[in-house]
Amino acid sequence: MTFTQMDNTITVFTPSYNRANLLPRLFESLKNQTFKNFEWLIVDDGSTDDTEEVINLFKKNNTDFPIIYFKKENGGKHTAINRGVKEARGELFFIADSDDRLPYNALELVLQEFSKVKSDVTIGGIAGLDMDSHTREIIGGGIRFSQMQCNAMEIRYKYGIKGDLKEVFRTSALREFPFPEIEGERFCPEQLIWFRIAQKYKLHYFNKVIYNVEYLEDGLTKRITKARMNSPIATIMTYAEMLDYSVPLKAKIKAAINYWRFRFCSDKKDIPYIKWFWFFLKPLGWLMHQRDLYKINSQG
Repeated sequence: MTFTQMDNTITVFTPSYNRANLLPRLFESLKNQTFKNFEWLIVDDGSTDDTEEVINLFKKNNTDFPIIYFKKENGGKHTAINRGVKEARGELFFIADSDDRLPYNALELVLQEFSKVKSDVTIGGIAGLDMDSHTREIIGGGIRFSQMQCNAMEIRYKYGIKGDLKEVFRTSALREFPFPEIEGERFCPEQLIWFRIAQKYKLHYFNKVIYNVEYLEDGLTKRITKARMNSPIATIMTYAEMLDYSVPLKAKIKAAINYWRFRFCSDKKDIPYIKWFWFFLKPLGWLMHQRDLYKINSQG
């Protein structure tokens, strides 16, 4: 199959920052896919290593699928996703981080499941399972059904599914809900956008592994608290919107505490505000903020 014959059903998208040493592993997992009708789109978020040279080497040694590479100024993963969504030619947008891998049949499973719901305009994408690359355990314990349709909030708060799932959205849905790009901030919680999408679209969930994750010591997951503290506006925006959604009271209380926790990280006045009755949780947010400061300072 030649590239000109492909209709690019899936865009596998990789945001990357100084991960030249890890990209070959992901590349090999893509070359091993049983389904080849996809493009690999990489947005380099201002890397200072030899990422571009590594990608060029991939292009020379690959005849299976098109590889598209863009480099931009460093702005954070969410800005790379925005650029990727803009450039993507696939109907589906599969985010594959540079430190992770895909099982050999991941894209085949994605296509099979998407074909079941493709004609349903209320479905904004599909979602399968994550597996830990080292322990081979399903992240969060998995789900208790073979397949179902609901939105990204219902799967958490109605059906009680915990842990990460692997969402593969329609590219068109992500274009409707871009990540906010706030000056001076280089992080935005994905939950902000996933829950906004949930107000309009359901996802088709299925009980099969489509993604192998690895949590690196310098990865975003490991330093999430510091990232949120350094990008407080997008962070508190996420928690403020949670308070307006139809979620359990326990989830709202947690969101309100976290709102204040990260509200103390910013002295800006142009911020999302919350209703007055959540102010009683401000002292708990301040205590958590102090704990965060202590942990970060003790880590050096």
